[in-house]
Amino acid sequence: MTDNAKGSEALPSAPCVLAQDAVAAPLAKLYIITRRADFLAANKGLRVARPGFVLQTRRNEGAGLRFGITVTKKIGNAVVRNRMKRRLRALVREILPQYGLGGHDHVLIGREGGVERDFALLRKELLAALERARAGKGDPPRNGGPRGGKGGSKGAKPHHGRGKGPNSPEAPTP
Repeated sequence: MTDNAKGSEALPSAPCVLAQDAVAAPLAKLYIITRRADFLAANKGLRVARPGFVLQTRRNEGAGLRFGITVTKKIGNAVVRNRMKRRLRALVREILPQYGLGGHDHVLIGREGGVERDFALLRKELLAALERARAGKGDPPRNGGPRGGKGGSKGAKPHHGRGKGPNSPEAPTP
């Protein structure tokens, strides 16, 4: 027997079925959010917080099923942030085509515990977050941080990180 004949006997008679093809529901095409304005718009939508990430969703006026991922520098150095983004990206590509909200933008914001979190647990949390978002049950808006919230108080000048500070020669002495 030749090598080719031996190899053909080992092949299965039925074509291989990928895990994605086994899903009965049609899978939606995913688009990636790249513009900052789209991330900011999603921030004004529904927010569902989970231990590993925060999911933000907002209707996108017919732009399809889109997603974006962001991880802040508070999470860690570039290696840690990129690892977190890779994990979230794999999670989104697995779950959103089937379970995502059609005609919505989905933004995942990585949280500190998400890097070490078990992937199966992240998957379960994303499914639960999508279910809450589908039902319109978002979390209440966050209270302002140490600076009194996003953008400061109304009427105040925005803080740009320049000017009078504790180490500035112009800072008033107590």
